[in-house]
Amino acid sequence: MVPLIHYAYDHSTPLKVFFDLESKAKGKLVDDWGFPKPMIDDPADKKPADWVDETMIDDPEDKKPDGWDDIPAQVPDPDATKPDDWDDEDDGEWEAPMVDNPEFKGEWRAKKIDNPAYKGEWSPKQIANPNYEEGVQLAAYDTAMLGFELWIVNNGTIFDNILVTDDIEYAKAQVSARADSSARWPM
Repeated sequence: MVPLIHYAYDHSTPLKVFFDLESKAKGKLVDDWGFPKPMIDDPADKKPADWVDETMIDDPEDKKPDGWDDIPAQVPDPDATKPDDWDDEDDGEWEAPMVDNPEFKGEWRAKKIDNPAYKGEWSPKQIANPNYEEGVQLAAYDTAMLGFELWIVNNGTIFDNILVTDDIEYAKAQVSARADSSARWPM
């Protein structure tokens, strides 16, 4: 059977995308695309200076253990030995290579606790958008041409038999009548 891909849209219902009459996606064009929204953030509304939006804070009771910073990140390799052909006069004083210190625990950080002053995530007040027009038709053009940009990822994929109509029942009838994929719609 010829696959049928169709998009159904009018201003009273969400856009619907179907593949072989099975719904694959739906949504509102004005919500999912960059159209003006009915409400916008108030540009004059500023976050109060005393607003606390950090959910967690350092525990003031948690203290860094004594000697934490005295433990080096790397230490000389205790298993390393000076090579037999090492000459202190020519090569300088031999030093063992450095390895990660298993006792090093990293930079100290205090435990985190819930912030008692947390007020929630701040968001500005919403105001009516002066650029929003309710019920404006998104696109209505008298045209005799239509362009497609098709991205093909499989070599040999062919798009043909493209029918543009506003009558889904007519489209279904045409697909049923042309179950053989070599059939063409009349020009």
